[in-house]
Amino acid sequence: MKKRTIILSIALLGGMVLLAGCQKKESAAAAAPQTVSDAPTAPEPVTITVWCWDPTFNVYAMNEAAKIYRQDHPNITINVVETAWDDIQQKLTTSLSANQTGNLPDILLMQDNAIQKNVSTFPKGFLSIEGKIDVSQFAQYKVNVATIDGKPYGVPFDNGASATFLRRDIVEQAGLQVSDFNEITWDRFIELGKIIKDKTGVSMISAVGNENDVVPAMLQSAGAWFFDAEGKVNIANNAALKEAARVYKAMVDAGIFMLVADWNAYIASLKNIASTVNGCWIIGSITANADQSGKWAVATTPRLNIPGGTNYSSVGGSSWVVMANSKNPDVAMDFLNATFAGSSQFYDAILPSSGAIATWLPASKSSVYGEANAFFGGQKIYADIVDYAGKVPQIKYGMFNYEARNNVALALADIANGTAIDAALAKAQKDTEFLIGQ
Repeated sequence: MKKRTIILSIALLGGMVLLAGCQKKESAAAAAPQTVSDAPTAPEPVTITVWCWDPTFNVYAMNEAAKIYRQDHPNITINVVETAWDDIQQKLTTSLSANQTGNLPDILLMQDNAIQKNVSTFPKGFLSIEGKIDVSQFAQYKVNVATIDGKPYGVPFDNGASATFLRRDIVEQAGLQVSDFNEITWDRFIELGKIIKDKTGVSMISAVGNENDVVPAMLQSAGAWFFDAEGKVNIANNAALKEAARVYKAMVDAGIFMLVADWNAYIASLKNIASTVNGCWIIGSITANADQSGKWAVATTPRLNIPGGTNYSSVGGSSWVVMANSKNPDVAMDFLNATFAGSSQFYDAILPSSGAIATWLPASKSSVYGEANAFFGGQKIYADIVDYAGKVPQIKYGMFNYEARNNVALALADIANGTAIDAALAKAQKDTEFLIGQ
């Protein structure tokens, strides 16, 4: 590990002779190639500024990483500035477009599905982490979304691996078991959902009607997305998307899918729903209902009944990127390497308080990840989810992920209201092509 606190003590025992010898050694060291792991740094204070959002999750994790790093690097200060994601994206676009980057931080958190567009649009604005951080130690689906032209740019952080989060008590009230939901298809999920609705009156699943995360999760589980390998819009003739739309419509028609108006309504619905299929970061919202402790469980994500369908997917997620404008890029890289990419102590510290499950695979071997979780009925959910993360199919979100996703969301709303799947998806294809100029 690169040391930041080297104290150079020179004892003047030999007058000018010894001083000359020291100068020769320092000159030789300066001439030698430096790497992020062994290059000495002057002990002057250095401040690394970080932008990220969510004080109880990302900001908390970054501050905990700073505490751990300062144990061996007391001259390094990590200045964490809480900044909403929308503000980060706007400031990035404005500053990089004008080539005025003095106001940008050294490190920022970027949503995974925005990395490709940002780095491709502003290739001189970000530093590749190639050769600085061992990305092979992370879940490769996370590495893949932050790799542009063969070079990795993001240090993966929050685990977006999806799962089926089940109300164990409601499932058992309907005469079923949690194990009935492992490794199943979406069609079987619908059948079980009907049983639960008939026996208990509780809807099986909920989602925001105009910002649906469930269908994109279905797509990624089958290794598909809204674009093909060449970056062309792939909506109208996307077999996986058509099947996902069929399943979506079937759940709505069966009366087991509760569509709500906004995110707050979705979070509120978790108190009165039999399950939710989402990224594992939803655990924090689930466990906020302390009176439901012991009543939840985790199972795999349902799969589409098509070739390539799997029971593993991802929803959301973000990664740390280092800005090219940083005055101390080696320090920024080493900080990330020593914490988010190299410290079980760090991940052990943040897991109990934030539920921040790692995509750094060695963390799954920690005893903390293997502990039974009382809220989830004693299930070792963290070890399970890290295992899921290692099996998520790799995809590329494309340059215009947001544009395509928004149009597909509109199409799904139309499908739920009776529009034919082919017609709705054809319109989404046309609208997306027009919007991005294809």
